[in-house]
Amino acid sequence: MQAAWMVAASLFFALMSVCIKFASPYFGPLEIVCYRGAIGVLFMWALCRSRGVSLQTSVPMMHVWRNVVGVSALVCWFYAIAHLPLATAMTLNYMSGVWVAAFLVGGTLLMGQLADIRRQGPLVMAVMAGFAGVVMMLRPTLEQNQLFAGLIGLLSGLMSALAYIQVSALGRVGEPEARTVFYFSLGAALAGGIGMQFFDTHALNTVQALWLLPVGILAALGQLCMTRAYTRGATMVVANLQYSGIVFAALFGLLLFGDQLPLIGWLGMATIVASGIAATFLRARALPNPPAEVH
Repeated sequence: MQAAWMVAASLFFALMSVCIKFASPYFGPLEIVCYRGAIGVLFMWALCRSRGVSLQTSVPMMHVWRNVVGVSALVCWFYAIAHLPLATAMTLNYMSGVWVAAFLVGGTLLMGQLADIRRQGPLVMAVMAGFAGVVMMLRPTLEQNQLFAGLIGLLSGLMSALAYIQVSALGRVGEPEARTVFYFSLGAALAGGIGMQFFDTHALNTVQALWLLPVGILAALGQLCMTRAYTRGATMVVANLQYSGIVFAALFGLLLFGDQLPLIGWLGMATIVASGIAATFLRARALPNPPAEVH
């Protein structure tokens, strides 16, 4: 059942990215983040009320940190979606699994656990392969003057890794997934609303504004499914199923937007997926006692 939740989350996020792609010519990333959060707040508030889930939390600062990294990841990802082929933006965001492996290796090295270094060789190779895949994917974008957007997309993966770590931490302390998603949506609405005060905003009385509604609903559904998958004990198989979102995004990009990637771009995408799957399996074997996560 955990696998089904992760596949569903990946599909919802891919559909959300399609709506963002359609909305991005008319709304900036901060606007989309704000409206995505506002719609998510209403949706999750109704869901929490129907399920009898209290919104009172005993770990507010954990939610604050989850919002800081999560909202930062959203802004970066939405910017990348607007300026890159859909599959490229999705793949760079899904580098989060490779980033988590990099955090574990780096943390162990910083803590001086020399005995574990010998076991980290395959994991280090997986991380290096992941970043090699990034270079392969970004090389085509250099020719299209999209390097900055590519780097922003890569940053979204980094921040997503930190957010996923915090989601797991919230699950371990017993936070219901609906409450976690509610506070994340609230944080996105507030951060986006504050950011909109410093940039131009656009009217909502247009047909294009209708794309914002499914963005919020699909985001809330995706977050709920992903949070449930992770908090119910994300097995290696479940964690790897997140990469199904790249397949969905590639299909949508080809069918709806006519996205065309050169062969080296597709090879880079495949390398990132393979390295992410390998890193997931190798983390447990190479780092049986990884450094504790900072909450």
